[in-house]
Amino acid sequence: MGNDDHEGQRVSRRRLLAGVSSVGLGALVTACAGRSAVTTSTGETVALQAVTDADLTALFTGARTCTLTASTTQGPYYFDADKIRSDIREDKQGTKLRLALQVQDSETCKPIPHAVVEIWHCDAGGLYSGAEAASGGGGTPPTGTPPTGTPPGGGDADLIPTDDKRYLRGAQVTNQRGMVEFTTIWPGWYRGRTVHVHVMVHVGNEKTLTTQLMFDEALNAQVLATQPYAQRTGRDTFNDDDSIYRPSMLLKVTRARDGYVGCIVLNADPDHDGV
Repeated sequence: MGNDDHEGQRVSRRRLLAGVSSVGLGALVTACAGRSAVTTSTGETVALQAVTDADLTALFTGARTCTLTASTTQGPYYFDADKIRSDIREDKQGTKLRLALQVQDSETCKPIPHAVVEIWHCDAGGLYSGAEAASGGGGTPPTGTPPTGTPPGGGDADLIPTDDKRYLRGAQVTNQRGMVEFTTIWPGWYRGRTVHVHVMVHVGNEKTLTTQLMFDEALNAQVLATQPYAQRTGRDTFNDDDSIYRPSMLLKVTRARDGYVGCIVLNADPDHDGV
């Protein structure tokens, strides 16, 4: 496994849809149909090869289902981050987490190639890039200062970024097996929510699935007891009392030499008939 060769490649779904010179996240599939790469009008090449392989087969055993994946609100911190890449860590410190996601059709159980998968989540301190001021976290740092920030609201309106940070956000395009891989860190927490990762799947030009991924609480406890997570105390929400959590959102996670690997099968409904 390895990172996408076009780490940090900036693209804009909106610019492509408007016919301007770039390749967009949501329209990438349409523009590239069946090809392994596409060259933009600026001469840049964006690969469509997701980086996962047979070594994940065992992890996906038991994680496979044909039940339509539950949709959730996209939350208050989503925006088109314009980054096609597999390693989304930037300089953020935390326990390494490799995520392998497979997208399939909920009716046929067949993989969906060339779907665009975006993920975004907070850092070890509960902050979201592009929204550091608004996502101020919650909890008590070592100095004993009171908790900061307020629990975020829901909603499906895209965020207008208030800073130029873009860590822990990125997109990949599924390969012929419907798979993508991201290298990130284990998310932190903030008041009112359990530990989670946001996911959005685009098929063609549409947002086909928006959901969230969670972790077993025993693993959360192990990771959050390490640095830099342990600098913050006062976590108030766990899986069982989270308003969005469902058991079907749990990643299947295994320990790796340098962190953890988590996987899940996402069942999308491209024709939107609810099956």
